[in-house]
Amino acid sequence: MRGRARLAISVAAALLGLAALPAGAQGKPAPESYKQRFASLCAACHGANGRSDMPGTPALAGQHSFYAITQLFLFREGRRANEAMTAVAKTMSDQDLRGFSEYIGTLPPVPAPPPATPPDAARMARGQALAQEHRCLMCHGADLSGGQQVARIGQQREDYLQMTLREFKSGKRPGYTQAMGEAVSRIPPEDLDTIAYYVARFPGEPAKPAGK
Repeated sequence: MRGRARLAISVAAALLGLAALPAGAQGKPAPESYKQRFASLCAACHGANGRSDMPGTPALAGQHSFYAITQLFLFREGRRANEAMTAVAKTMSDQDLRGFSEYIGTLPPVPAPPPATPPDAARMARGQALAQEHRCLMCHGADLSGGQQVARIGQQREDYLQMTLREFKSGKRPGYTQAMGEAVSRIPPEDLDTIAYYVARFPGEPAKPAGK
């Protein structure tokens, strides 16, 4: 637990430093250049519009820039385990972390594709009850759109949500704070899967990111 607390403090300090970079630091490229770099470097896996079709690959559409820079930083520093993302992020400068995350923050939300079969009403009701019981909506918002360092999770890929929740529970995945690890630590795996099922099929169109 102390290790997680130290990690949260060190990550927070580093991110504050990144956020404080002056606009012209390291010759900041124009935003258009990061649009082009995203298309060549990220779109193959994450989708040109930020909505991935690849199993286990998260949708970035509608994600918040501060959340994005947090994850890129964790990948670059080897704090999150993903071979492909680590290989990409370790080549990024501080300015690249900010440039890519700011571009990701401009991607509008893209609704999940229609499910092959109608959602199971009983499982949706159970997932909603679990999300309320474990205060998912308190942090991620009533529309699950998140904000700042809190991820947008509404209509995220179900397989990615399942993996993420289980990794938070096991401690494999670090968080910006200890909140997620503590929130899921006592939730049975089958309930985590039900939460993922509900969140991935969250009703309604995803709301626009803050400031849009």
